[in-house]
Amino acid sequence: MASRLLNKHPLKLSQTILRCQSTLSAFEIQHKTPLIKKTTPIPIALYGGRHAVSMLPGGGIGPELMAYVREVFNEENTDLEYAITSIKRNGVAIKGNIETKSESAGVISRNVAIRNELDLYVNVLHCKSYPGVPARQSDIDIVIIRQNTEGEYAMLEHESVDGVVESMKVVTESNSDRVARFAFEYAKRTGRKKVTTIHKANIMKLSDGLFLDTSKKIAELYPEIEHNEMIIDNCCMQLVSKPHQFDVMIMTNLYGSIVSNVVCGLIGGAGLLSGKNYGDHYAVFEPGTRNTGTAIAGKNIANPIAMLSAGVDMLEHLGNQQHANLIQRAIEKTLCVDKIHTPDLGGTAKSTDVVQRIIDHILQADIRPW
Repeated sequence: MASRLLNKHPLKLSQTILRCQSTLSAFEIQHKTPLIKKTTPIPIALYGGRHAVSMLPGGGIGPELMAYVREVFNEENTDLEYAITSIKRNGVAIKGNIETKSESAGVISRNVAIRNELDLYVNVLHCKSYPGVPARQSDIDIVIIRQNTEGEYAMLEHESVDGVVESMKVVTESNSDRVARFAFEYAKRTGRKKVTTIHKANIMKLSDGLFLDTSKKIAELYPEIEHNEMIIDNCCMQLVSKPHQFDVMIMTNLYGSIVSNVVCGLIGGAGLLSGKNYGDHYAVFEPGTRNTGTAIAGKNIANPIAMLSAGVDMLEHLGNQQHANLIQRAIEKTLCVDKIHTPDLGGTAKSTDVVQRIIDHILQADIRPW
């Protein structure tokens, strides 16, 4: 039936498919039309029509920041004992940074392990300035799209002989292709005009060369989007001196970690931005970088905005746009109008001051019938 309709009315069928997809949330698209099925998904849990998400507080200031998310969302805590299974069951998670003693040999980063286990192959960091927040640059709106599971983070290291350590950088065409396609589709879907591939192919001709060549091939499929390339060291200089030239940036894992922190520093600090990790079946939302600002666990000075923004991203992914907008507007009013800032932003407010003001704005704007 579909083939006969396609032969007779191909345009009408494609328009029908597009209309159907436009009514789906990102969560529904991810689970109903994945690009590549590398894992066997566990059935997604829905209780009484409500989405269940996994919450991983992490270590350090993570539990403190996650408590603020629970306070705003009014959610219950989640047991961490079966974190991976929980995420596979729910399909969505929000987490704090899970600290690992990275200096210890043989200790694998649990953050990296979660990404690899769930095949969260891409990380998205939307770096957008908040008016009214002190920053080195203003009016920045850059999207960093980072390969999330390989590169230097493949964790393949060994001591070949005494005193000589080798570390393998892994770049595959399949994962490079997925990240490039994701980036150009993201640019197309969000109305962005330019994608820049960041690399070091002048030195690492095979690994970064493969990543760059793959990006160029995918760029040819999107003639309406400008594509250029930039070497990572020049990229860092250009970000500091002329950041407004960038729109969407794609890069391998380690470069993404470095560039993300550079841009965070330009717009006011790491405590403002959230990060999104996507695979074909699962999505995990968290603060954009490990450096969430000047904070010590239990001191009530951690900036809660990055973690709350991760919650907003999660709501948008699940299709709860109205609730996401409500919290996002409350965050913007607190930061930009009330100027309630934690020490990392040059202010004196406590974490709880910021959270309470956000809650006050939510209550004032509450659109529920009761």
